[in-house]
Amino acid sequence: MKVTFLGTGTSQGVPVIACDCIVCKSTDPKDKRLRCSVLIEGSSGNLIIDTGPDFRQQMLRENVKHLEAVLYTHEHKDHIAGMDDIRAFNYFQGKHMDLYLSNHVEAALRREFAYVFAANKYPGIPLINLHRIENSPFQLLGHNITPIEVSHYIMPVFGFKIDDFCYVTDAKTIEKSELEKMKNVKVLVLNALRKETHVSHFTLQEALEVINYVKPKQAYLTHLSHQMGLHQEIELDLPPHVKLAYDGLKIEI
Repeated sequence: MKVTFLGTGTSQGVPVIACDCIVCKSTDPKDKRLRCSVLIEGSSGNLIIDTGPDFRQQMLRENVKHLEAVLYTHEHKDHIAGMDDIRAFNYFQGKHMDLYLSNHVEAALRREFAYVFAANKYPGIPLINLHRIENSPFQLLGHNITPIEVSHYIMPVFGFKIDDFCYVTDAKTIEKSELEKMKNVKVLVLNALRKETHVSHFTLQEALEVINYVKPKQAYLTHLSHQMGLHQEIELDLPPHVKLAYDGLKIEI
């Protein structure tokens, strides 16, 4: 299984006007982050987690020729806003796209993309199959997938354990029973917004505490705001088995 980090950033904390901070002015490509998403390639097909506003750009950058399914973590715009662009895969693959999502995400898609669900469908709209998921394991494209329910302040969010890979974003608290599902995976990806306290996201220290409890062989931090600091400088202070993820990073599991 190959995992590509399509985006490792977030809309959270980004100024409305042009930012003049050291991260936004950095020439290091690892400091240039699109909204969070990962591509998972396996022998039975490709799936991605979330379709944020940068979905089309990410697919073009990675030259993704086919896509079998989308897993959704939650309904915030920076994780669903690009759903309309699955229509290109509809066209070239000649079939509907399978979306795996909670009832909360389904409600948001029906609200934000009402034309997709209209009784009289306009030609060329996205064609989708909805698959409702709850907090129980399921199979997808030959993978064993276990949802991990976390809290994004008071919003429920799904992370996913996919075989020996675990991806959790937009978490602030995780119940012990859910943490136990994550234990001893080969690779854990976890959100870490910044060093300072935030109401709905892990700080760097909070993420490191979770990693220390879960004990993966390797961990990557994602959903990084520009307030985290420069990639090169932050990595110097991380434990050997923890790294900052960056857009375009590819790992084999």
